[in-house]
Amino acid sequence: MQTVFSTVLPDVPQAAGIWLALLAMAAIVVAAMIVHPDRFRSVFGDRISEAAMPSSLELAEETRERVRYAQEVEVAATRAAATAERRRAEWLAAQEAVEETWRAYEAAEEDVRRLAAAAALPVPRTARTPAEYADRERWLHRAALDAQWRKEITVQQLSDILGQRGWDPSRHPVEQELLLRRLVRDNLLTRQQAAREREQAAWRAAELAAAAARSLREEAYTATCPAPEPQSSLSIVDLAAAQATRELPAAARPAEVTREITPVARGRAAVPVH
Repeated sequence: MQTVFSTVLPDVPQAAGIWLALLAMAAIVVAAMIVHPDRFRSVFGDRISEAAMPSSLELAEETRERVRYAQEVEVAATRAAATAERRRAEWLAAQEAVEETWRAYEAAEEDVRRLAAAAALPVPRTARTPAEYADRERWLHRAALDAQWRKEITVQQLSDILGQRGWDPSRHPVEQELLLRRLVRDNLLTRQQAAREREQAAWRAAELAAAAARSLREEAYTATCPAPEPQSSLSIVDLAAAQATRELPAAARPAEVTREITPVARGRAAVPVH
């Protein structure tokens, strides 16, 4: 009857030979890698790079996504450019309105100066009769209606004039016209200030729209540019630098590092003694 040892022992020399052959092959490969490291590094690096790179299906999907995103950004950039152009036109119109209201205000101010100089002279004497007062009242009403038709005064101000709220129709027409021109001048000044505020708001809106359009154009240009080829992590590493570092003498590196470090005083020696 055979034992277990009698069954296993005849195969031991064969197994030992196989292990010795494997160890010899491994030693040969290690020696070859030590003697010619660049050759094996390039082979292994290419294989790892190929394994790390995405497949053709992934590249096609990324390309479709990039094209779709570029088209969407292009559409958004076109719309933003149209909005910026519209905001700019609105700003130019608001600027023109500011200039028009300013010219109207200057003309009203000139009228006030002229009438103020005329009012400084003695007014002609007229008979203070009911007919005279009626004529003065009719003149005031007509002048107020004309001013409101030209939109120089508001409807509320016209109602105050006709209702004699704050207005005395018995005063001389020269005085009435001066008061009416001052009211018109104040209204035009208020309109000019409101137009200036609208112009500033339109300018800010135009600037924001132009900045948004410019940003989208840049993003669209970036999206339409070809994407860089993917690189594996192995290609990013500078193998030449590592090789150069390995070839430096062992005694040179610590000495060089020591020269670059500036000695710093510690303890009480760091405090100057006066």
